[in-house]
Amino acid sequence: MKTVTDTAHCDDLMKALETFRDQGSLIERWGAELARRLGSGGRLLVAGNGGSAAQAQHLTAELVGRYRDDRAPFSALALHADTSSTTAIANDYGVQEVFARQTAAHGRPDDVLMLLSTSGASANLLAAADRAHRLGMTVWALTGRAPNPLHLAADDALCADAPAAATVQELHLVAVHMLCESFDRAVERGEADGGTADGRGDGRPGVRGRMDGRVDGARPDGHGGAAGRPADRPVGPRTAGTRARRGEGDA
Repeated sequence: MKTVTDTAHCDDLMKALETFRDQGSLIERWGAELARRLGSGGRLLVAGNGGSAAQAQHLTAELVGRYRDDRAPFSALALHADTSSTTAIANDYGVQEVFARQTAAHGRPDDVLMLLSTSGASANLLAAADRAHRLGMTVWALTGRAPNPLHLAADDALCADAPAAATVQELHLVAVHMLCESFDRAVERGEADGGTADGRGDGRPGVRGRMDGRVDGARPDGHGGAAGRPADRPVGPRTAGTRARRGEGDA
């Protein structure tokens, strides 16, 4: 008996790709902006749950390693990948804090936090977005259909218009590859030349440089970085309701 393969999944993806093509200009802008920030010694933090965590780590691997052609490495961290920190934070502070606390540890003003979620309602991602804004970071989101809480909490969002979570994830992978292509083109144009050849601002291992000569995260009064910043700085109008939102975790 001949088996007929159900191609409905492929049909859904092809239909979603038709409208997704319109997001090309946004992804191009993200790639250029990311090249400028990482080339000046900044860092990209990425987080997601389940399948979105895999997509997050895919993106950081392309930036630390390479996408196609050889180039300098750039600083990018997938927050879920440190399993010891993730499980310790979940055990001591709760699952909602697993990304927010790591954002506070690794993030600095003008860094970028990218959050991936098919539903746009994961509480731990919303908490991370709130923490990032408190630190002066920029938040980008890859989500499913808008509107959703994460789309509203981010500074900029790419919302995949697809009915199924699986199709949304496939579109997010397309976005990851398009972002890497845009990033590499910006690097080739010299838009990442604010740092040294190794992608750092001052060329010293483990120290992120700033244009003003201070080590990034250090305050003018000589005190430390994230630990020295108040955790209760006022939240702007855009993010004031973020902590109150609660959503189911998603891939």
